[in-house]
Amino acid sequence: MLKTLEIVDPAFRADVLNGLAEPIPAIPARWLYDRRGSELFDEITRLPEYYPTRTETALLEDRIDELARLVPADSAVIEFGAGSATKTPILLRAAKPKAYVPIDISGDYLRESAARVDAEFPGLAVHPVEADFTNHVDLPAAIDGMPRLGFFPGSTIGNFVPQSATDLLRHFRSILGTGARLLIGMDRVKPVDRLIAAYDDPKGVTAEFNLNLLRRINRELGGDIPLDAFRHQARWNDMMGRIEMHLVATRDVEFQIEDRRFSFAKGRSIHTENSHKYGPRGARLLLLAGGWTPLAEWTAPDEDFALILAEAERERFAP
Repeated sequence: MLKTLEIVDPAFRADVLNGLAEPIPAIPARWLYDRRGSELFDEITRLPEYYPTRTETALLEDRIDELARLVPADSAVIEFGAGSATKTPILLRAAKPKAYVPIDISGDYLRESAARVDAEFPGLAVHPVEADFTNHVDLPAAIDGMPRLGFFPGSTIGNFVPQSATDLLRHFRSILGTGARLLIGMDRVKPVDRLIAAYDDPKGVTAEFNLNLLRRINRELGGDIPLDAFRHQARWNDMMGRIEMHLVATRDVEFQIEDRRFSFAKGRSIHTENSHKYGPRGARLLLLAGGWTPLAEWTAPDEDFALILAEAERERFAP
């Protein structure tokens, strides 16, 4: 009997094979989000230790009327990442957009998320786009001429190193166009023990989320990585102002992916995710460097989290 193989994204193959061969092995965080990874992340957002989702949701609920007054009528909301079951409906109910365009790399998860929104908002035109939003994205022709509001919640911008984050913000600007607005969530610096707890929960859900990347590699790329040879670890990098997620070898281990062999000594790790934390000035400077002018900012009462609304103004050049 012939074995049915999954269609493998060539970018995934290249990122895995090249990333594991680097002196400091690393795989981009976007590959954590296959269908199972997306489900696990949803579970993470409901954990008591994981403060970003509930803090951002409460902040959005508290300030949504004020925010909605700053959104042009009959806008198209373009969400970078499939909509969450909590935050996205809050924005859609208050802003009353004409169209909603969720963009996500995980097709199955995207379609399910779009279907939920379509069922909850029967009068709203929903146009899901399956794509990696860090690369070229074609927005649907149906939203041509509509004012545009980009939505990038969850402090996902923190997954990118500052240079890449700046490039991504400029990329969003090119997708949305001059005059568009962007609502973005940014996590703030806080005590290290609280940060570590949020990214290494006692139930082990975050560990499962991280280890799922190895399962995906084995499934899609024909790897033979022994999962029991790696453990999840969250680290605070004070110099870089970020939480890092790693998969650390618990013993000397060798494995094969397609026709490539890899060897990891005990203690060596695969760097899988960053989550940069920003102070108020750093957040605004990042937006300005990315071509976005901050218009309004809302901060949680305990300074845990910020929502910033920015506008893509015409380029300005120093005299």
